[in-house]
Amino acid sequence: MAAPSGRSGRGLWAALVPAALLCLAARAAEETSTADFDVRPGGEVHSFSRSLGDYTCTFTYSAQGGTNEQWQMNVGVSEDNLLFSCSVWRPQGKSYLFFTQFKAEVKGAKIEHAMAYSQAAVGAQRDIPLKQEEFEITETTVSHREGKFRFELSKLMIVAKTPRDEL
Repeated sequence: MAAPSGRSGRGLWAALVPAALLCLAARAAEETSTADFDVRPGGEVHSFSRSLGDYTCTFTYSAQGGTNEQWQMNVGVSEDNLLFSCSVWRPQGKSYLFFTQFKAEVKGAKIEHAMAYSQAAVGAQRDIPLKQEEFEITETTVSHREGKFRFELSKLMIVAKTPRDEL
């Protein structure tokens, strides 16, 4: 599902996704995993993945400028096993790297909500969402949009629905 369009929709979307992830985190207190990793410049394509049960999140990117930055990935599964979440962010807030591409992919679930940000909330800073035309959302990926992405990324958030087992 894509983010709503328009100014008021974008603000509402930016508020709803973190709220949904907070609800998911509260429901999934026992089912989360967080890992630190370095985002490395140099123009080469790199990937980082985390799995939890039957679900996997993979962040693939290419960046230029600066030195390595410490980032984190958090994956979680709700207690009822209906939602899978994946968050990738720079804990210091804003990345100073120049991203030439990015893609976050989930396996085992279909994306319900996703948002990408040029700045992550830290201290007095707030989340600043990318413009909707800068990225695209499919059933399983969130990625930069060629020719529209402005090379700034500091955070990605995904909530995906897991397949239901019918009796």
